Amino acid sequence: MTSPQRVPASTYRLQLTADFTLDRAREALPYLRELGVDWVYLSPMLGAEEGSTHGYDVVDPTTVDDARGGETGLRELAEAVHSAGGGILADIVPNHVGVATPKDNAWWWNLLKHGQASKYATAFDIDWEAGDSRIWLPVLGDGTDEDPEAELARLRIVDGELHYYENVYPLAPGTEEAARAAAGPGAGEEEVARAAHELQNYRLMPWREADENLNYRRFFAVNSLAGVRVEIPRVFSETHREILSWIRDGLVDGLRVDHPDGLADPGGYFENLRQATGGVYLLGEKILEPGERLPATWAVDGTTGYDALGEIERVLTDPAGAPVLDEMAARLGGWTDAGNDTAETTEVEAEMVWAEMIHGTKRAVADGMMRSEVERLARLVPGLLPEDATGERLQDALAELLACFPVYRSYLPTGRHHLDDAAADAVRRRPDLAEAVQALLPLLADPDHPIGERFQQTSGMVMAKGVEDTAFYRYTRLASLNEVGGDPSSFALDLARFHDLQGDRQARMPRTMTTLSTHDTKRSEDVRARIDVLSEIPGEWARTLDRLMELAPLGDGPFEKLLWETVVGAWPVDGSALQTQRLTDYALKAAREAATRTTWTEPDEDFEAALADLADRATGTGELRDTLQGMADRVAVAGVVNQAAMKLIQLTLPGIPDVYQGTEIPFPTLVDPDNRRPVDFAERAALLGRLDGGWAPAFPAAVDRGADQEEHDAGPAGPAQPAWLEGVGWRNGSGWSDGPALAEYAAGLKLLVTSRALRARREHPEWFNRYQELDVIGEAADHVIAFTRGGSITVATRWPLGLADEGGWGEAAIVLPRQAMVDLLTGRRFGGAHTDGTTRLTELFEHHPVALLVPEDGNTLR
Repeated sequence: MTSPQRVPASTYRLQLTADFTLDRAREALPYLRELGVDWVYLSPMLGAEEGSTHGYDVVDPTTVDDARGGETGLRELAEAVHSAGGGILADIVPNHVGVATPKDNAWWWNLLKHGQASKYATAFDIDWEAGDSRIWLPVLGDGTDEDPEAELARLRIVDGELHYYENVYPLAPGTEEAARAAAGPGAGEEEVARAAHELQNYRLMPWREADENLNYRRFFAVNSLAGVRVEIPRVFSETHREILSWIRDGLVDGLRVDHPDGLADPGGYFENLRQATGGVYLLGEKILEPGERLPATWAVDGTTGYDALGEIERVLTDPAGAPVLDEMAARLGGWTDAGNDTAETTEVEAEMVWAEMIHGTKRAVADGMMRSEVERLARLVPGLLPEDATGERLQDALAELLACFPVYRSYLPTGRHHLDDAAADAVRRRPDLAEAVQALLPLLADPDHPIGERFQQTSGMVMAKGVEDTAFYRYTRLASLNEVGGDPSSFALDLARFHDLQGDRQARMPRTMTTLSTHDTKRSEDVRARIDVLSEIPGEWARTLDRLMELAPLGDGPFEKLLWETVVGAWPVDGSALQTQRLTDYALKAAREAATRTTWTEPDEDFEAALADLADRATGTGELRDTLQGMADRVAVAGVVNQAAMKLIQLTLPGIPDVYQGTEIPFPTLVDPDNRRPVDFAERAALLGRLDGGWAPAFPAAVDRGADQEEHDAGPAGPAQPAWLEGVGWRNGSGWSDGPALAEYAAGLKLLVTSRALRARREHPEWFNRYQELDVIGEAADHVIAFTRGGSITVATRWPLGLADEGGWGEAAIVLPRQAMVDLLTGRRFGGAHTDGTTRLTELFEHHPVALLVPEDGNTLR
């Protein structure tokens, strides 16, 4: 852990693009400060590929990207931010650079031109020997059976450069002349170009050969992102010169490091960065598996918050829904046995199903798109198995170890036990590989051996592609659980465990980031919050899903369940339909990632046409839309409750809360690029102005409900319940009120929660210096998450449908400190010296399903 001089009270993530530049960020700053934001958190801003919408494909590490506002834009934004009392957290990408357009990357261009003689040859991670001293570039289209490289016939030399369609490559000095001489007088341009190609320091190969024959390290399976070796001091210095100048000049106050797991020595890198920056606030984008901890020796303040995301998600998920949801998964073909009927037995089977699934998907990745990395690992230990002349057994053992590795990677010597666990699992599954595994184990455990270093870099790639980008689209327990950093076989967290985890975070990493949505999440927080409601009504959801599948069959039950849960989660609360194109795009990407019926490289046109038809009908008119709308209405009010609870909990937990752009109001986005949609800051600023001007969001008044009225009136009598809880209980969901009014309440409530919590954290850090759960008494106590941070108190509703079905809050109460407290969301006063400390939840939650209490004395937030 570092000891930075400045630490943010909160951050707000902004995605910089050519359309939303640093200048546009500066224009949004007054609104962000009014919202309560402390630091702005900027996506990568070094020179990127032309047209890049994310910035992770850096081509020029020496300058701020002109398309995103350039150096002037950064300096003007920094001046405005610092004048307002804030700071800037910058996202940096040390693992790789963009090489899609070689001419735009001076280092890559020089490397292609001069090969191993290039001054940048050591900067890139290339196995020259495996490529016959050439870099193999997978850019050619499909050839023929007789000539796989037939596309080389399309090469041409133009102005001293080699062209293949729009792709342009350099010619090594003297090779054009040599090629023309070799081809002889009268040779055609095709013949000369092919002759020149044979003389280059690179070889153009068919794109389909990348997974097996690539000889440079890339980011996951992205050929256009080439790994760089920042462990070499000169490479670190040159790739970080501009970044360090931002720190030196006072433009940037902290750094977020992308994908440290790809580096040869993440711990060493963070220490180098700490020393070079003087110890600024520093985060690593590290995904921790359940129970895994960040290495204690890393010079970082924490992670980017996926661990907190998973904990919040699961404390809001109702464990009682697991048996029915798991039975659905089994019946649809995603599981092995549908006979279990208790939460305990389904939890065990869920873990078994998940473990087997990800072993299979990771093994497929190791044998497929990461095959070239496995082969490179094997080349590092030639002759290890003398009787294995072809190296196939060694590669088989390495692939099996990668498939069995239980976390993203180790950081040897830290994490050695993960390697031992993987070896034991590999031998259990494949006794025939025992000899090879035992021969590999001491070498893989040696951080100074090349294979020990590279295996650690490779295991994270296999995990990411096998789990995040494949299994997360196949596993069907509940779609909201299939999120980055989470284990979907873990269904829910009980309150005691949740509170223990937060206390641990406060004690060990109080400056780590917490988050709910990012540019990498599969579904935004607002989508997941609505899907979580389905855990409360699994039987209703099962019947609805059956009907949806009858009306629009795809023939892939597990995928259909995942798709329809996501659609319900993303459906607008105002009663309108999800945009057809957004649904089509999501369904297509999800199906190709799942790779059960169609893939990126071999698309099934009939299946993809069926997906497009489903999207058209679901967002149009007819029974399919009506059935979908009915379930969307059913979860509408409860979804609003979950959205508010999720947001308030995250913003007030231990750690530094991040708000992803736009999510201060309900912003139901899907996997990228949908989650990088433009944000209407003017709309949000206007709504914030209304709140600050005295408008108080109120749950919409009831309308005529017909038969629902009779059903509700016939229910159990009890104390009057808050209007929002009455709304939760109506079977007709948003029929309780008109959709637009409910949408306005949802937006107002979430923005109220966000602004008041952020302002409290920025203006009163003394209210957030410890963590302790609070006592809640009464039969409804399990429906409340309550904790104090040392001054502030968070109280949030969970499982709202179950609460309504059980008759509401009844006599349940919370025990508050014996001091006057004010709810920042309503301005109402609670507690005091002359009370017994208990406050009934019906009273506390009269207006909203959440409350943020702060001491009346010393409160400057008016």
